[in-house]
Amino acid sequence: MIQGDRAGGSPETAAELEAFFADERTERSRVVLRPITYRDRDEFLGLVRASVDLHHPWMSLPATPEEFRSYVDRFDHVTGQGLLICVRETGAMAGVVNINSIIRGRLQSASVGYAAFAPFAGRGYLSEGLSLVLRYAFQRLRLHRLEAQIQPGNHASITLVRRLGFRYEGCSPELLFINGAWRDHERWAITTSMVGDGPWPPHPTLPLH
Repeated sequence: MIQGDRAGGSPETAAELEAFFADERTERSRVVLRPITYRDRDEFLGLVRASVDLHHPWMSLPATPEEFRSYVDRFDHVTGQGLLICVRETGAMAGVVNINSIIRGRLQSASVGYAAFAPFAGRGYLSEGLSLVLRYAFQRLRLHRLEAQIQPGNHASITLVRRLGFRYEGCSPELLFINGAWRDHERWAITTSMVGDGPWPPHPTLPLH
């Protein structure tokens, strides 16, 4: 069962996620997705500490209880969603995926950030989880485009998105503030027209003309 409430909660988001992935195809996946909640704090922070060498210098995740609360508060389920990739058999957190900066109207786009946790890195869990996120973003959220911003030296992440079908769109100097400095990032993106199962009905906020 997905537990989707934050402190005060969004259980309808949890129910939507559970309903979306409760089909026979996802039973073949070793992972499941669920929204991150305040109750995940201790396990999440412990995994972040264990994964410092894996994540540095590519990204910074919350490292204190205060940072974690602010992190979860970002995800209003309108402009952003925070999802955990969990091992199906045990429920353990294998990674995290954020759908950030959701913009509707004529853009219907969002950015995606992700990280594996060290105890589970290198086992393909992150790849499986991101595949589920793509299905969710395009089929349920009705987005048209997802973009991943990746530092040029992060070859493992670039290999991952390329394998999932993202295309390289260019490099933006000093795009994101990571680990105390503005870092250059490559832009990799995927749209509904690039996914074999599409197209899907548009989001209601997409203009007719």
